[in-house]
Formats: sequence, C-alpha cells, structure tokens
Amino acid sequence: MLSYITEIRVRYADTDQMQFVYNGKYLEYFEVGRTELLRSTGLSYAELEKNGYQLPLIEANVKYKNPAYYDDILEIEAMVKELHSPTVHIEYVIRRKETKEIVAEGFTTHIFIKSDTKKAVRPPKIYVDALKKYF
Repeated sequence: MLSYITEIRVRYADTDQMQFVYNGKYLEYFEVGRTELLRSTGLSYAELEKNGYQLPLIEANVKYKNPAYYDDILEIEAMVKELHSPTVHIEYVIRRKETKEIVAEGFTTHIFIKSDTKKAVRPPKIYVDALKKYF
C-alpha cells in the first residue's frame, strides 16, 4: 500500500456563508492529496503528461463528517491499495491536524488514457515502476 499525508491551510475563500469549508472544495483537497501522493513516488502528473498519458476522473465520493473552518490546518491522507488494476482507485481521509478529528473521507477513481487518442489504456510502465516498491 502507498500512503502519503500532505497539509493544507483552509483559506477564507474556501468557506461558505455558514463559515464551513464549501462542500465542493473537498474534491480540490483530494486533488492536492493525489498530486502529492504521486509526487512522493518521484513521478509527477507533468511527467505522466510528457509521456503521453492523462488520468481523468471517472468516479468520486465524499462523506462529510465534521466541518472545517477558515485557518484550520488539514492533513490530507491519500492511499493507493492496489497497483495492478486497470483503474487507479485512491482513498482519502482529511483530518484536522490539531485534534486528528476526521473532517471528510472518500475516494476518486481514475483511468489512464493516451493523450493523443483519448483511448483508455492499462497503467503505463512509468507509473507501475514508480509505485511497485510500495506493494
């Protein structure tokens, strides 16, 4: 299993009229976690794209547990539990750093496509090689 935790501070612009983090922001926080998870392996999204691959989202789920507020520091844990699958399924847990209280959890599922054809392909060697040491 590959797991990585990154931190983000809630900006005022992330909150809504109730002073909670707006529900749609959590998918952006998932994206931060996903990007940093991949970067932690030595592979970046930019490198995947240079090699002719894209990783569009095909499914997402968020369960909201407790509100986050302006200036909270959140820990975003992103986890990949399976390497050899035609899709990339990433699970997330967002916690308030200070109390470790779970704010939200969920997942995103992605599929690799070739940039030029937009056709689905199996995970490329560059991705498998970067992640295989964790499995």
